Amino acid sequence: MKVAFLGGTSIVRSTLFAAWEVRAIETRYGAVSYKQQGDRVILNRHGWGFPVPPHRINYRANIRALADLGFQDIVSLNSVGSLRPVLPPGTLVSCSDYVCLQSPPQTFFDDELHGGAPGIDNNFIPLLAGKLAPEFQIQTGKVYVQMRGPRFETQAEIRIVKDWGDVVGMTLAGEADLCREIGLRYNSLAIIDNYANGVEGMSIDFAKFQDLVQANQEKVNRLFTRLLQILA
Repeated sequence: MKVAFLGGTSIVRSTLFAAWEVRAIETRYGAVSYKQQGDRVILNRHGWGFPVPPHRINYRANIRALADLGFQDIVSLNSVGSLRPVLPPGTLVSCSDYVCLQSPPQTFFDDELHGGAPGIDNNFIPLLAGKLAPEFQIQTGKVYVQMRGPRFETQAEIRIVKDWGDVVGMTLAGEADLCREIGLRYNSLAIIDNYANGVEGMSIDFAKFQDLVQANQEKVNRLFTRLLQILA
């Protein structure tokens, strides 16, 4: 299967891709670095050199690069915060819809109006959920709430959006919008690294978040190992 992987913080920390060749492609929106082994490609949305925060990601260049490399199916892994006490850190989810009301819009069409319904294809998720079980249980059909970033949300903000969805993050909606615009099929996998600020009485700061991400790293490494096997 010709599938590209799109990842973030956990990819930077993983040793799984240390031996993969670093390559670059120039798109009309800028240069993009990616790693390749055979016909497998993984793109770190934050970049492979000095990782940039969410508000500085060149989303158009990233998605255009995957299209120009000949990929139509994208499997994305996102780090998210839980808006639900029943979704604790360490849980794997797949989002089938999203809310994005305050983040800057991501579109390839700056000079003309293009319609069409946004959404997430998740065409591989039934296969992945079945093959990954019982080692990994993926809770499907979740709703992603995208916030502006790069800071975490205040507790007051979380109180407002907690009824809008199941998890909160800063990157998925823009990627899904762009993929839908140019006919790429976007598949959502997300690992919950923390409770959102104030959920279950938890406060959050960047240092605590880094510790929680590190605690989930072994699970992410194993997940990617299985994904590479399944989608070989």
